[in-house]
Amino acid sequence: MVARTAQVSQGGWAAVLDALQPGRTRWLGENRLQINLHENPPREVSGAELLFMPVTSKAGWVSWEEPDRYAIVYPCAGALADPGGRAVPTGLGTLLGASRAEVLMLLGSPMSTSQLTAVTGQALGSVGRHLRVLLDAGLVERRRAGRSVLYSRTAAGEVVVKAAGL
Repeated sequence: MVARTAQVSQGGWAAVLDALQPGRTRWLGENRLQINLHENPPREVSGAELLFMPVTSKAGWVSWEEPDRYAIVYPCAGALADPGGRAVPTGLGTLLGASRAEVLMLLGSPMSTSQLTAVTGQALGSVGRHLRVLLDAGLVERRRAGRSVLYSRTAAGEVVVKAAGL
């Protein structure tokens, strides 16, 4: 949701709809939505309930109960959706330890301890210890957001990650 909210703030709902399933789903304006590449006419969604449903699969789809209910099922985006592509640079792994370096790398956007546990597959206690060491070193900071505590890299943490070649 955070990734999609950032898209809304940068390009509005039309940009989000265009990015959900690139080349397939497009906002055409004037309450019209294109839902696939077939020659079907665009759907008129004026006054209809439009649901957005994220899923963890890589494919999305649409569903409708005409004339008043439409759903766009789309692949998740953001840190929890892409477990690949997080190879820890050798030097950073040697300096901090591979697991701790992975936590630091993931904190380019704020995450809770529970999110870090889910993404890394590390035990909650291990993630907590890594965060404590990174906090004490001044590489991450924490802030409360409702009931959650979110961690993110500090300026010093950014320098360390960039120096590692990321």
